[in-house]
Formats: sequence, structure tokens, C-alpha cells
Amino acid sequence: MSDEQKLLPILLVVAVGLIDVDGRVLIAQRPEGKAMAGLWEFPGGKVGFGEMPEAALIRELKEELAIDTKESCLAPFTFASHAYDDFHLLMPLYLCRRWWGRVVPQEGQAVKWVRPVRLGDYSMPPADKPLVAMLRDFL
Repeated sequence: MSDEQKLLPILLVVAVGLIDVDGRVLIAQRPEGKAMAGLWEFPGGKVGFGEMPEAALIRELKEELAIDTKESCLAPFTFASHAYDDFHLLMPLYLCRRWWGRVVPQEGQAVKWVRPVRLGDYSMPPADKPLVAMLRDFL
């Protein structure tokens, strides 16, 4: 079996493009001690067993950024599918323009509001990179 055909477990992770009133997108830097530390990514996280992706995203936004949103404020946009060495990542990306509260990082991560045309200036994990062009073209 070739490397391309290697069977890998699928990891379902959900992410969001938070878009502020100025049309900027929030990205977060992975903190030291985590895999791919220092890279920038869209907020989100793993979907738990039996958890709906939207519910996981709402939970992750509360845990990571101390903001609240609801399912009706999450618009499915696109997804990433990327094979890492040990797993295959499937990552739906939602867009969200409405939430409650002020973004306050809860896990020691740096965050930045970035114009879509500047997203490519930030080093991101391989799975996030294709999403940048799609966001830039859409926004």
C-alpha cells in the first residue's frame, strides 16, 4: 500500500471565520506546548463523540475566546481535508458575523484581527492554507 493509500483515522475538527464589522477575520496563534505551536489558525477545535459540529464550535468559542453565539449565526462555508502523518483531518469552516461578548483569549494564545487579503502573510497549518484563498475571494 502506498503512502497515499495508507489508512488513517479521521479527525473531525470544526473552525470558524469570525468576521468583525470592519470585515476583518480573527486568527489565533497556537501556544507553546501544542502541536504546530506558533502557527496561526482559525478558532475552533475537536468535535467530541456524538457532538454536532455546530455545538462543538459554540462550545469551543466559549472555552477559547469567552464569546457566545448560536447555531443560527453560523453559516457553513467550506471545508478542508488534509492528510497529516498520523491522521486525516476533516475540518468544516463556518463563517460567523454575530456573537455576544468581547473576544478574550482564554488559553494563552495570541489573537489578531486581519484583513482577508493579509491572511496569506501568516504561517498556518497545511489544512488551513487552502481556506485562506477561499475567504479572501469571498470576502
